[in-house]
Amino acid sequence: MIFLDTHVVVWLYAGMLDKLSKTAIEHIEQNTLMASQVVRLELQYLHEIGRLTVTADTVLTELRKSIGMKVSEDLTGSVFDNAIESDWTRDVFDRLIVAEAKTHKTTLLSKDRKILDHYTGAVW
Repeated sequence: MIFLDTHVVVWLYAGMLDKLSKTAIEHIEQNTLMASQVVRLELQYLHEIGRLTVTADTVLTELRKSIGMKVSEDLTGSVFDNAIESDWTRDVFDRLIVAEAKTHKTTLLSKDRKILDHYTGAVW
């Protein structure tokens, strides 16, 4: 299982595979793909501010159907405990996305340099 950062979900939805690294594509092909509920919230936020033309649920439903991506239902206290420890960013979305991957002791696919520098489980 591998968690996907929001931008990866957007690029997969938009068919922008050229934005993905070779390593990212390998991880996508070899793992069960998972998006956090926090990614769902961030996608909806991006829709509301006009950065996405479709809703979060449209994106996630399409990716469930087309590539079998799942959406996690886990936002337990452990996730928030890990998010509180992530004092290297003020971005609440990043804190929670990283925290959920960390809670599940799994990889997070992200191009975000700050995430890559601070979460050893992140790859690009």
